[in-house]
Amino acid sequence: MVVLAASVVTKAGKVLVSRQFSDMPRTRIEGLLVAFPKLLGTTEKQHTYFETENVRFVYQPVEATYLVLVTNKHSNICEDLDTLRLLSKVLENSCSLDEEGICKKAFELIFSFDEIISLGHKENVTLAQVEQFCGMESHEEKLQKLVMQKKINENKDAMRRKAIEIYKSKIDRSKSGYLD
Repeated sequence: MVVLAASVVTKAGKVLVSRQFSDMPRTRIEGLLVAFPKLLGTTEKQHTYFETENVRFVYQPVEATYLVLVTNKHSNICEDLDTLRLLSKVLENSCSLDEEGICKKAFELIFSFDEIISLGHKENVTLAQVEQFCGMESHEEKLQKLVMQKKINENKDAMRRKAIEIYKSKIDRSKSGYLD
């Protein structure tokens, strides 16, 4: 199986999120995805896939959008459908299924797509594993957050000390007869 792209497309053909897994020009993938709703209207409604001259579209309607896998024609349709099911579960668990919710979570979706598909081939992972992998934090990230918080706290302390110093100097000047 070779997945060329995994995408979320509106029924009007607007691409919301797309992850490309092959060496194809971006314009080619965009052209395929924009043509998808038009091609969909010409197919039988009982299937969730259709083929063109060069590629196969495997899709699933999700609210007002379609989750679309663009694969080569020689890929295993059963594996494609299994991949599509897992991508659909990730999409449903990651965000609200409207256009705005999908766009807000675009990077999280792309990272999840990358965990499911690697170099165009489906990885042997479950939904729980994908969520675990995407939710993991690195030790370096935690250290960086601690260093940043320490710097913020030090700056706050320095600002407090400076404010107290300024306040004391004003009190000293007012006692000596100088008014600001």
